[in-house]
Amino acid sequence: GHLESRAMANQKHAAGADLWFVTSKGTAKLRDLELDPHLNLGYYDNRTREWISVSGIARASRDRETIKALYAPDWSIWFPKEGGDSRHGTEDDQRIVLIGVEVHAAVYLEIDTPRPVLLYEMVKGWLTGTEPKLGEMHEVVEH
Repeated sequence: GHLESRAMANQKHAAGADLWFVTSKGTAKLRDLELDPHLNLGYYDNRTREWISVSGIARASRDRETIKALYAPDWSIWFPKEGGDSRHGTEDDQRIVLIGVEVHAAVYLEIDTPRPVLLYEMVKGWLTGTEPKLGEMHEVVEH
C-alpha cells in the first residue's frame, strides 16, 4: 500500500515499450507490479540540477527477441553463472525478465541558467525567504 523506490537503470530503446528495465524472475518488484502496475520514475542530474518525474504503467516481459535486442554484456554482473543450461548470464539466461513501461505523463524542470546564477538565486531565496528562480517547469501528458 506504500510507494517504494528502487535503483534501476534504463536500457536502450527497443520496440514494445517507451522505457525498458531488466530484473530477475522472482523479485519483489515483479510481485509488486502484479499487484499494481502504476509507477513513477524519478531522474536527477546532479551536474545540471535538472530533474524529471515520469508516470506510467509497467508490465513484465520474458519475450526472448526483445531480451536479445536489449541485452548488454554487463547484465552478467546481475546474472552470475550458477551452472545448468539456463543460468549463465547470457541473453539466453532464463532468469532475465524485462520491465516495459508505457509513459503516460512527465513533469520536468529545465534549467538553462549558468551555475553561478543558480547559486545566487538559491542564496537570495534563503536570505529573503522567497522561492528561487531555478528554471522552467514543463509537463507532458498523454492525450
